Amino acid sequence: MSEYQFIQVEAVEPGVCRIALNRPEKRNALSNPLRSELFAALRKADLDPAIGAVIIKGNGKCFSAGYDLAQPPGTPLPRHVSPGEGIWPRHLVDGWFEMWDMATPVIAQVHGYCLAGGSELATACDLVYCAEDAQIGYPPVRAMSTPDCAFHPWLMGMRNAMEMMLTGDSISGIEAAQMGFANRAFPAGRLEAEVLNVARRVAKIPRDLQALNKRVVHRAMEIMGARAAIRSATEIQALCFHQPSSREYLKKMAQDVKSALDERDSKFEDYRTAERAKKK
Repeated sequence: MSEYQFIQVEAVEPGVCRIALNRPEKRNALSNPLRSELFAALRKADLDPAIGAVIIKGNGKCFSAGYDLAQPPGTPLPRHVSPGEGIWPRHLVDGWFEMWDMATPVIAQVHGYCLAGGSELATACDLVYCAEDAQIGYPPVRAMSTPDCAFHPWLMGMRNAMEMMLTGDSISGIEAAQMGFANRAFPAGRLEAEVLNVARRVAKIPRDLQALNKRVVHRAMEIMGARAAIRSATEIQALCFHQPSSREYLKKMAQDVKSALDERDSKFEDYRTAERAKKK
């Protein structure tokens, strides 16, 4: 545990490693340092012949509410990416594709908020299991930009993807399983045990075969154009930041992140604004 500051890594049982995002006070916001540690731990697990499955979960009340929008400017990125327009979405997609290409199966255990960048992290995993009451969404489409990693049409189909893009609304864990984002949804109290049971089954299969089993699915997606489409969407996202409405929103973000988020979502009465309404 002392090896990392923003994640926790444990060998749950023989063959299964669990990585917990450990910024519960920040809703496990994906800062650049956290993602650096996450990828270091994933690479270490991928090289360990004794590990047959990796689980990623979030400590505290949620999986992850997204990227850390309040981290200091200039915080080093987790990986090198060629400079130029769209550097942010390009480096993110490179990371998520690295997870797809790992030999070891990676499983997302999703509870609470799984928003924006948090949903992209879950998407990069090979299997996704959600609590029934989880909230999965991409609210940045309401005020800032299209997704960094535009997975939606590939996992959820055109109509479901379009609804999420045009509203920024969240879906429940149950809906996520029905639409194809997740494999299954379980009652929150059973989620961890159910995910561990899947991980055990995955880890029973030899690693050399699992690497090829993963590749069968990813190669099929590539032939249909998934990687090319997701990469092309990084250019569309880069264009978003030149739009007047996005530039105005980013000014507000620079002044006060929380106020900007509240203004974005208050008209929809969801996410953080819904939580405050309940407390009143």
